[in-house]
Amino acid sequence: MPSSTFIRAAFFAAGALVGGGVATAISSRNQSTLPPRPTPVTSPIIELDKVGKAKLQEVALVPSIAASSILKYGNPGPISDTLVRQAYITAYDRRLRHPAWTAEHLTQASLKPGKEGGDRSKSNFVEDESLPVPFRARLKDYFRSGYDRGHMVPAADAKFSQEAMDETFLLSNMAPQVGDGFNRHYWAYLEDWCRRLTGSFQDVYIFTVPLYLPRQDSDGKWRVSHEVIGSPPNVSVPTHFAKVVLTSKPVSPSNPVVLDISTGAFVLPNAIIPDEVPLESFVVPVDAVERAAGLTFFSDEIKTHSHHICKSTKCQVIVRRFDDARKQSQKAIAAPK
Repeated sequence: MPSSTFIRAAFFAAGALVGGGVATAISSRNQSTLPPRPTPVTSPIIELDKVGKAKLQEVALVPSIAASSILKYGNPGPISDTLVRQAYITAYDRRLRHPAWTAEHLTQASLKPGKEGGDRSKSNFVEDESLPVPFRARLKDYFRSGYDRGHMVPAADAKFSQEAMDETFLLSNMAPQVGDGFNRHYWAYLEDWCRRLTGSFQDVYIFTVPLYLPRQDSDGKWRVSHEVIGSPPNVSVPTHFAKVVLTSKPVSPSNPVVLDISTGAFVLPNAIIPDEVPLESFVVPVDAVERAAGLTFFSDEIKTHSHHICKSTKCQVIVRRFDDARKQSQKAIAAPK
């Protein structure tokens, strides 16, 4: 696909993302007789603390409704398993069998290898035994599927210990990604760009979000269509992936408490992307990703007062063939035992 055509397609996908949401209001004639609504569950969100520093809220627990007679015999869900690892936090989607989102906090210090730093060659893809068996992604789901086990949190972000790196190889941190031309190339360039932000900013927060976006068919109607891999089919294949970033640094060395904050979001199709396509062609509003994913990343205060990341730094990937460097040692997807 020519680069110009691809860029137009990228903008088209972004337009679908922004305009695809539909809000529905339901009213009731007898609202006064209804029981009080439970407190909504807080989504992952970054807000400012009292001194103006960005912080990630603790993930709220589902409000207790044990007293309700309606759910006397159990709450069917849906449940997102919140998994806290050394290098990241993720919410695992049991229905789709991949993360609903992952969150990281990167600094120059966090990216440095520790005394017993992580060695990628010693890590292996494994099923996450902390999840209920019926809802786990399995190694055999990816076997001969045509898709890579794509890291949502890359192994290169967790070099400070072997255990931290091993945790990035859990299948609960994976989603099916097109390999050549995406996971091994453009997506890896974007991950590298996120790490390089630590050279210009004091703190870098990153959300990675698998998405399922609609496309318009020939009859003019919008539909979401995606593949499911495994036998029987278990793991859904996202149509797109988003990176949502927030960076902060002191406004000046003499005033380290007041922070300059920048935010931005990029949505990439799960498809082959030519190396020459500009990263800025995938920029979308943060609000658009929030609507598509049903999540809230940043407080209104941050959205109002932050700069766009591409105004604060250069939004440009460096083309590096990461896969060529480790081609000899790369582990193929072996037949499951």
